[in-house]
Amino acid sequence: MTAAVVPRLSPRLWTALIVLGSVGQVAWTVENMYLNVFVYDTISDDPGAIAAMVAASALAATLATMLIGALSDRAGRRRAFISAGYVLWGLVTAAFGFVTVDAVTGLVPAAEAVLVAVAAVIVLDCLMSFLGAGANDAAFQAWVTDVTHPGNRGRVESVLAIMPLVSMLAVFGGFDSLTRAGNWRLFFLLTGAVIVVVGVASWFLVRDRPAPARREGGYLGSVVHGLRPAAMRADPGLYLALAAWSIWGISTQVFLPYLIIYVQRYLHIEAYAVVLAVVLTGASAVSVGCGRYVDRIGKIRFLLPAVAVYGAGLLLMAVARGMGPVIAAGLVMMSGFMLVLAPLGAIVRDYSPPGRAGQVQGLRMIFAILIPMIVGPSLGAVVIKGADEYYEELGVLRQVPTPAIFLAAAAVLLLIVVPVLALRRRETR
Repeated sequence: MTAAVVPRLSPRLWTALIVLGSVGQVAWTVENMYLNVFVYDTISDDPGAIAAMVAASALAATLATMLIGALSDRAGRRRAFISAGYVLWGLVTAAFGFVTVDAVTGLVPAAEAVLVAVAAVIVLDCLMSFLGAGANDAAFQAWVTDVTHPGNRGRVESVLAIMPLVSMLAVFGGFDSLTRAGNWRLFFLLTGAVIVVVGVASWFLVRDRPAPARREGGYLGSVVHGLRPAAMRADPGLYLALAAWSIWGISTQVFLPYLIIYVQRYLHIEAYAVVLAVVLTGASAVSVGCGRYVDRIGKIRFLLPAVAVYGAGLLLMAVARGMGPVIAAGLVMMSGFMLVLAPLGAIVRDYSPPGRAGQVQGLRMIFAILIPMIVGPSLGAVVIKGADEYYEELGVLRQVPTPAIFLAAAAVLLLIVVPVLALRRRETR
């Protein structure tokens, strides 16, 4: 028996993967990290407004991924959804620069201006999240499954896994000065323009790999197909991989939302930007360098050692003090973070049923994004409140995250052993 030939990924394909993947993550960085600051600085400091916006956008993104993913499966094509989606995504992103309390005051009574401005931002955020998730999380991610092979997906996922880190560095380096200067309109116009340009370019970069369109049954039935018990029984490997991804996601969300506050306020490291830059750059290099070994060793076999590295990093972060030790511990933790994410993404692609790659992206959104973002930060908040530690700012006591968030994250991570071992048993049958 001869080994299966792994198709070579062309330079054009790599260009499309890197450009669409990186710019998509730049857009999500703006949405996840800067939109909250924009609302806080220019419209309202009410935390309830920010909480409502985050929850609404998460639901919109999940719904879009399920709807557009199933629709692209039925069409048997992805390019139109990617190109049109990115262009519209960029236009809506640019529109945030025109939402101000002063602009709204000319349309409604001054007493209602803040409320209307907040509502406008939430509506725009939901539209932005819907378009972005449809274009990136549904169509683009499904296209990646279409054009890759089980023999090269580990390498591809290792590159895609670093895109969120690269995007954070790009936004911090290229656009953060605009937000610090309060030039929000130019900030949103520039980022929106970049997304639009990439959307236009994607029409020429992306080539669909024709696949049989899934047209059996009704459209709504195909949207919820993956949530049916029968689908779970038919593809147990897929759901074991998604369960492992969900556990990893919850573990990361226990500490990640509080990480900068922890470094700055508990460890008293003011140069947290330097810490993040070194750690994110190093972890990205490790992820890309190890990508080829994911495919050589085997994705499922690679997973448990990667989990061990990530778990060791969490424990080291719990005891690290001072900039040098924190950078070292952070490199181990975030390298492990990346090394777990790459094989998980590749395994989910490998187990995606033929013709249903788009629908699987909807499931990925539920298991890897929605559930972790609801459960993880809540667990982290419970741990922080239980530690009951504070710092004083301008005479006001503020609660501060403690090293216990990393220990809690490590405890959650232990649960991933159950689905991973089940996957290994299936592989050895």
